[in-house]
Amino acid sequence: MSEYEVLLSPEVVAFLDAADGKTERIVRDHLGYLAADPYPGSGRGNKEQLPVDGELRYRMHISRTWTAFYEIYDNAGEVGVLEIVSIDEAHKRYGY
Repeated sequence: MSEYEVLLSPEVVAFLDAADGKTERIVRDHLGYLAADPYPGSGRGNKEQLPVDGELRYRMHISRTWTAFYEIYDNAGEVGVLEIVSIDEAHKRYGY
């Protein structure tokens, strides 16, 4: 399997810019897992596909604190990370 390019939305870039050093490092490490394999059930990371705000999205939990929502663009070999929210906010948005 080839590596995917991980693209960050402006919101995710702003999140990382505002994060403390430890949080930024942990989040970037986890987002790196998506480059190797973004699909649930394989690769590293706690990933799942769920309906979020009425649209089917992928999510990955990051260190029991954060959740990244993302899309996979297979034809382009890219993963688009749309946003990072607290795990509590994520659970509200997909109904847990």
